[in-house]
Amino acid sequence: MIAKPQNDYDVIVIGGGPAGATAATLIAQQGHRVAVFERDRFPRFHIGESLIPQTYWVLQRLNMLDKLKGSPFVKKYSVQFISDKGRLSEPFYFHDHRPHESSQTWQVRRAEFDHLMLQNAREHGVECFEGARVYDVLFEGAQATGVRVSIGQDAPIEEIRAKVVVDASGQQSLLLGKLGLREWDPVLKKAALWTYFKGAQREAGQDEGGTIVMQTHEKKGWFWYIPLQDDIVSVGVVAGYDHLFKNRGTTDFETLFFEEVARCPGVQPRIANAERCDIFRAQKEYSYRTRQAAGDGWVMVGDAFGFLDPLYSSGILLALVSGEMAADAISEGLTKGDTSRAQLGRWEGVYNQGMDRMRRLVCEFYDGLNFGKFVRKHPDKKGLITDILIGDIYNDKIDELWPLIDELKREEAAMAATAPLAMVG
Repeated sequence: MIAKPQNDYDVIVIGGGPAGATAATLIAQQGHRVAVFERDRFPRFHIGESLIPQTYWVLQRLNMLDKLKGSPFVKKYSVQFISDKGRLSEPFYFHDHRPHESSQTWQVRRAEFDHLMLQNAREHGVECFEGARVYDVLFEGAQATGVRVSIGQDAPIEEIRAKVVVDASGQQSLLLGKLGLREWDPVLKKAALWTYFKGAQREAGQDEGGTIVMQTHEKKGWFWYIPLQDDIVSVGVVAGYDHLFKNRGTTDFETLFFEEVARCPGVQPRIANAERCDIFRAQKEYSYRTRQAAGDGWVMVGDAFGFLDPLYSSGILLALVSGEMAADAISEGLTKGDTSRAQLGRWEGVYNQGMDRMRRLVCEFYDGLNFGKFVRKHPDKKGLITDILIGDIYNDKIDELWPLIDELKREEAAMAATAPLAMVG
């Protein structure tokens, strides 16, 4: 029998993924009445399997660390890059840069991880309703006041009230569409195509669980290579949408995938003797952000707020951090009796600053930044690159990178401009 929700709550969260579960749990920890309405029934498939170290601090607040330590998830200690020529970079070992328990993280199966997160929310007093379809967010003037929802198949639509509505419903966010707030990224017009392999090559020792980022020929795109439990590896290619899906002579995902494999010397030997064990999936033009994170009585977190790029595995970090920041603002607002836009969205500027730093390094990668060359020129700044890979994107020292990267780009452009003249001489 499906449990029946109350008629009103302090907070309603739409979506039970990492962002929604985080916000709900932290708000409930402060003694507020919280309900989560999740469309699917968990466990369910989701992409985005790699955690980065800075997730540790939110997971600690959620009391999730012991669950992860007791899980079968593969331990992750590093990230490594392979150039379009097949040249391997030195691994970026998180512990070398920051010797702390947080520097060991995990490669997770999202179906299992998200299920753990939602169960953890229940353990903290959150009422979680799966198979619940939210049709609309209710407003009285500019103030969000609740939702219209049905719980279970063929169930009637109910109106349930709340002081605050949190939209954590992902890329199909209700409020993004309803309020017309989505802004597509003008530069990161990327797409992804991926599947899973069993028996693919794995590195030895502490490198076994490391994420590998491998560029394709002429840096047209890159592959992720993420080792999971049960001898499974997640393998996906990311490239410009036009490159990956337009004027290719076919729309068959398998054909397109292996055409990109042929352009990537790093991935070829790693999957040569492996068996594909899942279907091919694709996601197109997915980088965007909302123009406004909050309003009177409502907040957007996780992918409802925006999605950046999978390059540095920042998706779950951004989900957790946005959920945490929003939860603190909401809890404070409920205590003060203030659910205004100014109160509920007070975290937006700081959050965007960190997201902008991650985006800048993503764009530099796509623009051809040679990390090895940069580190050789500025060995004392390798730690700041590692800070971003760790996810410490709210560290102001990171901004020291940008003028140095700009200087390197100017030097490379000058060398490229003079090279033909030198050959003639």
